[in-house]
Amino acid sequence: MTKAASPARTVILTVDDDPGVSRAVARDLRRRYGEEHRIVRAESGDAALDALRELKLRGDQVAVILADYRMPQMDGIEFLEQAIDVFPGARRVLLTAYADTNAAIDAINVIDLDHYLLKPWDPPEEKLYPVVDDLLDAWRVSDYKPVGACKVVGHRWSARSSGVREFLARNQVPYRWYSSDTPEGERLLKAAGQDGQRLPLVITPEGTPLVEPDDHDIAAHVGLATTPTSEFYDLVVIGGGPAGLGSAVYGASEGLRTVLVERSATGGQAGQSSRIENYLGFPDGVSGAQLTDRARRQAAKFGAEILTAREVTGLEVTGASRTIRFSDGSSISAHAVILATGVSYRQLDAPGLDDLTGCGVFYGSALTEAAACQGHDVYIVGGANSAGQAAMYLARGAKSVTILVRGASLAASMSHYLIEQIENAPNITVRPGTVVESAHGGDHLEQLTLRDVESGHTELVDAQWLFVFIGAAPLTGWLDGTVLRDGRGFIMAGPDMTPDGQPPRGWELDRPPYHLETNVPGVFVAGDARAESAKRVASAVGEGAMAVMLVHRYLEQS
Repeated sequence: MTKAASPARTVILTVDDDPGVSRAVARDLRRRYGEEHRIVRAESGDAALDALRELKLRGDQVAVILADYRMPQMDGIEFLEQAIDVFPGARRVLLTAYADTNAAIDAINVIDLDHYLLKPWDPPEEKLYPVVDDLLDAWRVSDYKPVGACKVVGHRWSARSSGVREFLARNQVPYRWYSSDTPEGERLLKAAGQDGQRLPLVITPEGTPLVEPDDHDIAAHVGLATTPTSEFYDLVVIGGGPAGLGSAVYGASEGLRTVLVERSATGGQAGQSSRIENYLGFPDGVSGAQLTDRARRQAAKFGAEILTAREVTGLEVTGASRTIRFSDGSSISAHAVILATGVSYRQLDAPGLDDLTGCGVFYGSALTEAAACQGHDVYIVGGANSAGQAAMYLARGAKSVTILVRGASLAASMSHYLIEQIENAPNITVRPGTVVESAHGGDHLEQLTLRDVESGHTELVDAQWLFVFIGAAPLTGWLDGTVLRDGRGFIMAGPDMTPDGQPPRGWELDRPPYHLETNVPGVFVAGDARAESAKRVASAVGEGAMAVMLVHRYLEQS
């Protein structure tokens, strides 16, 4: 895993084309400020601008810039004028000879110069340090403070920009968001040599600009492990939801060489829940992100590897080995495999929704968008717990939240405690027997056409946000032809495969499949991807732990 970057010291930059003067200024600055500040020197305006752009990309902060007035190609005033675009909050000092005093005075108005110093500045204790001390004090109380190490520049209504933010948030990677049309966003784009036509731009903690990166590229650059350390393991867990994390914790803690493979971010759908209030041991509730983070750290503590942004495309059986193939053609093998791939929300089939997905229309909670919903009208489609949890969370800041349910009420699919909370929320409305007929908008959702299921009556409503929770589809297509599934794609296991008491076709062992074992010996399933599972966080974690127990039993008899 990439080592996290240490906190950077605030920078004081000096530029002078005379090497002797440049070294002398840097020497005096280091003598006084070197312990708390990083002193950077350059010998030309162009070199100094390159240094500033690199510092910007790395996330460093420049507090003071000292520039010599008389430099060839680019004088100090011209340099400071361009430096403002990179670090507008840095305090600016011009080093001048006595003959250039008038130019320095004019620069106060041209570039908002903070101070000019006459050369020579000896002794620095009297002529240099008091000036820099005052400028540093002024910078410290200004609004230009260090920001998060990872930066994302994108368009507000871009589906991919929203996806990148969601990926970073769900993987607990700190980041700062900058719209491409804001001054700071434009400065970051310029520093990276981009014109804003290819977005999003992700700037890593080390200052590496990634243009239109996929999740794997981002993961590899922000400290998330993407490459396995071994070719063979005792146990491969596919999927990082509650079932997969439970398997990883119990597998690693019980001595199995365990690797968990997740295609996006650990936590699954549960990780996106704003509040889980019926999970054992948390009487005040726990957010999905908190629960996921604790489980992930617990698994890592016991020695489980966690690979992020790796897509599994195939499962092969070769003797006692089970081989997992990735989308890039690489593979890993193991004695046993636990399939904990979970499910994804089904797509809502209505005109206009596909074009607006990620631009006001989201599948799942998309909690990174919650702040943008402040004061807006929000619509939620779905009647299960995930929809109710999202409604309660979004209602904190939204003007109104409307839950659209095809059925007659929420009682058929939502927990009673959530229904009571929704009924007591003043800005949440439930509209039963209502579906989305179509969506309308340019670069962002603007209106929805709603249809009454019984009467067929339609209504056009203003809506800036739509979050969809309409049932789940298992992520098991890649298992076609290998693992037995039901008609909806959910994985069959144990007694569900043997209703007549006969083993599944092709089963060669003299024992029946274990409770969570698939038709492939040594391959188990846990959580929502299993046919007839309970679709609850607690049961998924329990199945993950039980699957590990059955893996041990399988290994003992192999």
